[in-house]
Amino acid sequence: MLASEEENLADGLLILSYPLHPPGKPARLRTSHLPKVQVPALFVQGSKDPFGSPSEIQSALKLIPAQTSLLLVEGAGHDLSFGRKALAARLDIPKRIVDAFRELFTR
Repeated sequence: MLASEEENLADGLLILSYPLHPPGKPARLRTSHLPKVQVPALFVQGSKDPFGSPSEIQSALKLIPAQTSLLLVEGAGHDLSFGRKALAARLDIPKRIVDAFRELFTR
């Protein structure tokens, strides 16, 4: 991840649907660079994402020394969509992301 290698590249990170591991292969974690992340990071993850469950993502966030936050989108998959579910639920996601990102920087 470039942000873990280039100092002062960004003031914060917004990470949408982080692919923590390949689907069905939780032992193949993609976390080696996380301890190098030095800026606040908001992770937005669907609760049904096959690339990382909520508990797996929460464990991975503990590897990051900077401030982190997880915005869990209940019922969403890796693409943060809900299939044919209510349009209102899908339209709410961008506002929730912006609000959570702002909150991360006001702590």
